[in-house]
Amino acid sequence: MMSIDNTVLPGAIYDELRASIITQQDAPGSTLTESAVAERFAVARPTARLAIERLVADGLLRREPHHAARVPLLSRDDIVDLFYNRAIVEAEAAAALASSATVPPAAVAANSALRTDPDFARHDIAFHRAIVASQPSLRLSKMHDLLMGEIELCIGQVQSAHLISANDICGQHEAILDAIGAGDAEGASTLMREHIHGARDRLLTHGEDQQW
Repeated sequence: MMSIDNTVLPGAIYDELRASIITQQDAPGSTLTESAVAERFAVARPTARLAIERLVADGLLRREPHHAARVPLLSRDDIVDLFYNRAIVEAEAAAALASSATVPPAAVAANSALRTDPDFARHDIAFHRAIVASQPSLRLSKMHDLLMGEIELCIGQVQSAHLISANDICGQHEAILDAIGAGDAEGASTLMREHIHGARDRLLTHGEDQQW
């Protein structure tokens, strides 16, 4: 009989599952049932359920009524729509920061860590979160939060498929930060859009190569 560890909190399970989904150890299309998660972490099913529900709310899992949660398998149309909206939000955030030449320390730190860590997806995610979180509009940040689960899935896919190097991403991030620090709102916005559209195009090409 499995020993249940009642000291493991849903947040810890959420963190581990989130990392596993982003790195595609739990691949797109795979199912995460409450019973399987409970057994995997040696916890009670209500604890597993709370972690799964949080991942569903974040967009890292999808669940239809009366079905188990699944890691989303994003279609071409999903990626086009997601990156269209992502570019609007993040380009506006970069421009807003540049209007006051405010370079977020958290974005600088994330980009520095990205260059030295082969598991770069989490630092790339942290960079983009820091850019949006540091601009003054709470509503813009909330809009970004609604997109972030699926964005994180895409960033994980970029890493797992080796579609771009960490050094190339760092260089693009640094150019955005330089434009923000120089107070160049138009340049920061343009560079952010180009950065996001480049990631979109690599994902679309990869999907076509894999025949979706």
